[in-house]
Amino acid sequence: MSNLRRVLERQEREEEEIWRRRAEEDREADEEDEEMLVSVCMLNESRQHHCRRAPNMDKRRQSRVKNLLEDYFIQNSLYPVSKFRERYRMQPHLFQKFMHDICNHDTCFIQKYDAVGVLGLLPEQKLTAALWLLGYGASAEQVDEIARM
Repeated sequence: MSNLRRVLERQEREEEEIWRRRAEEDREADEEDEEMLVSVCMLNESRQHHCRRAPNMDKRRQSRVKNLLEDYFIQNSLYPVSKFRERYRMQPHLFQKFMHDICNHDTCFIQKYDAVGVLGLLPEQKLTAALWLLGYGASAEQVDEIARM
């Protein structure tokens, strides 16, 4: 009987030790979480004073869209196919295929409304900008001036 009692007492002590360790680990984790939260709050507070968002500029994107579509992408466009080929270095049907495939692959290229409710850029504008960046080595500012992004 005494052996059984000793075994039970030992098991009880081991269980108490396990619970004590778990409680200690929980306290340490809570302290770490609290320290992390304080750090994040302090970082956010320090950034609020320095970073201010620039006001939105009306870049007249819709007029640029109209011009781009009239220049190259409608039935009786202003410029012939040869001018499109010269500017984009591909045939219009290949551009349309790229645009279709890219829009199906990446929703970033699909025209959507932004958080303010303003209709975003057309896929043609986005792909044109991407081609200018990649094909001509243009900077983002140059593309912004051309596509009014």
